[in-house]
Formats: sequence, structure tokens, C-alpha cells
Amino acid sequence: MSAPGFFPTKQVFWHDWRRLAARLPLLALSMFPLAAFAHGVSEGDQAFLEQSSGRQLVAFAYLGAKHMFTGYDHLLFLLGVVFFLYRMRDVGIYVTLFALGHSATLLLGVLGGFHVNAYAVDAIIGLSVVYKALDNLGAFRRWFGFQPNIKAAVLVFGLFHGLGLATKLQDFSLSRTGLVANMLAFNVGVEIGQMLALAAILIAMGFWRRSPAFGRQAFAANGVLMSAGFLLIGYQLAGYFVS
Repeated sequence: MSAPGFFPTKQVFWHDWRRLAARLPLLALSMFPLAAFAHGVSEGDQAFLEQSSGRQLVAFAYLGAKHMFTGYDHLLFLLGVVFFLYRMRDVGIYVTLFALGHSATLLLGVLGGFHVNAYAVDAIIGLSVVYKALDNLGAFRRWFGFQPNIKAAVLVFGLFHGLGLATKLQDFSLSRTGLVANMLAFNVGVEIGQMLALAAILIAMGFWRRSPAFGRQAFAANGVLMSAGFLLIGYQLAGYFVS
């Protein structure tokens, strides 16, 4: 769902785009630390994962929830998804689609041994953030005259988000003993963390939407969101070509 009439005229739209484009380099530099730490697993958590053997359901569920709270790429995408969703029914539909995609590829990657290049996947995750920011800005209708199917896009990008985490876990020497149960618990933790993070986002958005300035600030906010996505793409592509 894109911006509900916040940018009424083409003249204002392109004027704001030019102003935003001039600020993108500064915004990108200010968010470089975010790109560097997105979607990672700390050394302490890695050590625990590699040393664990047998069923550790509570511990793996905790690590899954922790990952979602520190997975800035996931949170940025979710922020973009719910930015203009006002009904909880709509929020539930989109978040469920994302969770289905995320869960499927996370489990497929770790348990099924499906391998892809981590940098390429994370670059696509950055693209998902850019896509949702552009969608929120109404760019597809104005530029190309059509609106992509948002539900399909959220599901597809959810697949890549789950695959991104799977590529990180594939680098670890995980014990096969109890791995299926542990990964299921980890995935449950990810979804719990997602719900808690989403609740915080929705509460903050609820207060912000009541502000008279929300209509004016929405354009800039999605510009920042888009900048973060481009930065994530650039950071991962650099890693792809350097590694």
C-alpha cells in the first residue's frame, strides 16, 4: 500500500525528489554503521551455536528473537511494509506473508543444505528495502504507470530474508544432534521477536500518525529508508566483488 495522497501534484513530487536526491550521499554516510552490522550473528552467539549439542529449545528460541531485534535489514523492511497500513487486518496479512517466506527458506537453507552466495542474497535484501520505500512514495505509478503486486513482493522478499539468515548459519559448525528441533525453535524465536519488534513499531507509528506533520515528514522518512536500502546494497556488492 503506497502513500495515501500525501504528494498531490507532480510538480511538488519532482521538486521533493530533487531535494531528496541531493541529500542521499550524506544520509548514506550517516547510516554506514547500520549496514555494517545488519543481519549479523555476534561472536558469542556463534560460539554458543557451534558448541551446542542436543536439544536446546529455549536457548535457540532466545537467539532467534535476539536476531530479529538486531536484524536492522528485517526491521527496515517491516517498517516500510507497515508504514501506510492502518488496519490490523492488513498488517496481519502482510506480516504473515513475510513470515511464511522467511521461515520456509531459513529452514530449507539450514536443514536442506540449500547454498547461495551470502553477499548476493543480502544485496537483494537491501533491494527489498529500496522497493518498499519507492512503493510508499508512489514512485512506480508515477514512473511506470503501474502498481506491482505488493503481497507477492512481500512474500518473495520474505524468502530472501530467510535465506539471508540461513547463509550466516551455514557458515557455522552446527551439531546435527537435535538440529531439526533447535532450528524450529530458532525460527519460532525469530517470529516472536518479529511480533515484539512490530508491536513497538506500530505503537511509535500510531503516535507519529497523529502528528499534523506526519504528511510532510512521510516523504523524507521514506527517503531515509530508501537511502538505507541503497547503502545495504552497496555494502554487500562491495563484499561480493572484494571477497
